[in-house]
Amino acid sequence: MKDIKKIHPCFSEEAHHKFGRIHLPVAPACNIQCRYCIRKYDCANESRPGITSRVLKPADALDRVRAVVERNDNLTVIGIAGPGDPLANDATFESMALIHREYPDLVLCISTNGLNLTDRIEDLVRVGVRSITITINALTHFTAEKIYSWINYRGKTYRGKEAAEILTANQQRGLINAIETGFIVKVNTVYIPGINDPEIPLIAWFSGEKGADIMNIIPLIPQAEFEYFRRPSHEMISKMRKECMVHIPQMTHCRQCRADACGILGEDKDMELELLNARIGEEYCEMV
Repeated sequence: MKDIKKIHPCFSEEAHHKFGRIHLPVAPACNIQCRYCIRKYDCANESRPGITSRVLKPADALDRVRAVVERNDNLTVIGIAGPGDPLANDATFESMALIHREYPDLVLCISTNGLNLTDRIEDLVRVGVRSITITINALTHFTAEKIYSWINYRGKTYRGKEAAEILTANQQRGLINAIETGFIVKVNTVYIPGINDPEIPLIAWFSGEKGADIMNIIPLIPQAEFEYFRRPSHEMISKMRKECMVHIPQMTHCRQCRADACGILGEDKDMELELLNARIGEEYCEMV
């Protein structure tokens, strides 16, 4: 299992220069509302998490994987990172099952807020997922309450302290369960100056202590309710990573990918345009 890290662009700085990944935007629904998140699915000119040109159906996602495999782009990882939360969408599991059946050697990966992780661990194992990224921005409900507006868990919406307590408990339990089950685990933490600064080293300690493989501290993108917050500087991020690396290895090459990213990190290709061109080419061949 650990050999996966050698070919997974997120887990190895060397691998991210050699191997490609593709994110499949099949998961539009989300079960939490982060105060820094705007979920728009039609912003093709933006490059940030939660953005995609369009949401795919599972069969379309499989076609997209086939197109990239046939192009031979050193594809090693298939990820689902939204545009909502993968574990809040049944299409995630349907898509992964289809892909795993046809391409069992590709590494399947999901990125989640962790709210439903423990509930769906067995489903992830069943469809062949081997790598999980969990976004943990707080360990205490005091901080989490400042970051999240609401959560929807098992059909009920919670707000305030109750929402924060459920989310933080589920994230911590989910991380432990994922590691014990044998998944390779990356922890993402959004650095929000003035909000979660003191807890980021604690998240690093907790994650490393429980056996997570790597941590990715990413800068806040000021938007939504946090539109007027400041984005942490490169120096602030570097200092925080240095403080946290005593507890857990740090990822330093993240590009905060879109939910429909494709290719090598930092060199994403426009899959919508390429698939459109392919369809045009097929129609032309049929005409002649």
